[in-house]
Amino acid sequence: MTVWVLGDQLTTHHGPVEDRPEESILLIEAHSFAKRLPYHPQKLVLVFSAMRHFRDKLRESGREVRYYQAETFGDGLDMHFEEYPDDELTLMRPAGGGTDRLEGMVEDRGGSLNVVENTLFCCSNEQFDDWAADRTGDGYRHEDFYRFMRRETGYLMDGDEPVGGEWNYDDQNRETPPDDWTPPDTPEFDPDATTREVRQWVTDRFDGSYHDAPYGGSWADPEPFRWPVTRDQALVGLEDFCQNRLAEFGPYQDAMGRDSWAMSHSLLSSSLNLGLLHPHEVIEQAIERYERGEAPLNSVEGFVRQVLGWREFMRHVYRREQDTFAGANQLDATEPLPELFWTGETDMACLAGVIDGVRRRGYSHHIERLMVLSNFATTFGIDPQAINRWFHAAYVDAFHWVTTPNVVGMGTFASDALSTKPYAASSNYVDRMSDYCGSCPYYKTKTTGENACPLNALYWDFLGRNEDRLRSNHRMGLVYSHWDDKDETEREAITDRAAAIRQAARDGEL
Repeated sequence: MTVWVLGDQLTTHHGPVEDRPEESILLIEAHSFAKRLPYHPQKLVLVFSAMRHFRDKLRESGREVRYYQAETFGDGLDMHFEEYPDDELTLMRPAGGGTDRLEGMVEDRGGSLNVVENTLFCCSNEQFDDWAADRTGDGYRHEDFYRFMRRETGYLMDGDEPVGGEWNYDDQNRETPPDDWTPPDTPEFDPDATTREVRQWVTDRFDGSYHDAPYGGSWADPEPFRWPVTRDQALVGLEDFCQNRLAEFGPYQDAMGRDSWAMSHSLLSSSLNLGLLHPHEVIEQAIERYERGEAPLNSVEGFVRQVLGWREFMRHVYRREQDTFAGANQLDATEPLPELFWTGETDMACLAGVIDGVRRRGYSHHIERLMVLSNFATTFGIDPQAINRWFHAAYVDAFHWVTTPNVVGMGTFASDALSTKPYAASSNYVDRMSDYCGSCPYYKTKTTGENACPLNALYWDFLGRNEDRLRSNHRMGLVYSHWDDKDETEREAITDRAAAIRQAARDGEL
């Protein structure tokens, strides 16, 4: 009997690895899986290094680990069952759900697969399904789910009421730092011999020659690798966040800065998504800082909402709606992904700055993902499946269960399964929440004419192109009242400017 551990389930504290201490462990390092998209090299280094460190830690503790490096999961299973015929495998259910293919692969090789609950989240499948059953016809609403989870866990609760009297403190969490604000340092984890070996192997093996997408796997311009690849390192990262950045996380969580790629964000998403940290321990450490008077309620609540609310919500909506998301495109967006997403070559300061950070680190924080990258994709009219593939390839913390609902369901409004309105905005939002506009050659106050900010024309053109679909949306009434104020001449100028922007992007001249 063997516990099969997937590459995003790297924990000894939860699930069958903990529950079955006498059983051996199976890990399969499937290389063809890493060839499906032109993944950021830091993502590949992160996953493969974390897997190898997990293997070594288990062996040091006395566990027998069967570790196969193979082209496919099938090849790895062939190796395993050749050595251990008729083995019975136990697997923690993948985060996104669905195990039919894995069960079939094991049974075809003469084995059996017992699938158990995934305990790397705060909300079980049964909990979410029971909650969702009471809301038939009303769709999925994050705020309802978040309050449900607060009550279920007791986090930041005073009896039946939220601590402080409010469920969220969004109105306190939309500030930008003062000019003299110094961003806190971020933790960096020096690669050890294992990570250095993986990094060189990734450089040699995944050079982009296998993929037809622009620039293949060589599109990134990575900085030295910095991400935690062990639980010990992840715990250091958690402590560093709680000690140095949590207090300011709340007010500045939506802010963007040219010279601060991390701002006061936690940088814990990759560790959470690999299983190195559990969301309960992350949440509880943050709440402990509040209770000790070391972090304000608005910061701690904002962080809890991201982890307990949004992250759990995304996982379960994807689990239930992944077939819907797979082809969703309710706004009929068909533009191909511009090459600037791979190169970062554009004069738009916000877009160039965010993409440059992704090319270097495989990371940007959530507002940059939503209100710069996804906003541009939405208003430009990029095929939502194309931009989703880019996000999945580009980010170190990207897995289908979290990326697809965020990009397809929310960022591009390709589906209304979890969002009631598109997150589209003009340059006003970027100017209010960042310092990008001050260094941009485009004029933030202009919609048409020479050097007018592309976001402005794209925004208004988006509203015009999708008027039949969006005007009836009760949350879009105010913006359409402004559209109604524009005469036909202005609307034609906006359409022409938006068309010119799309052509410039196609030509690599935006």
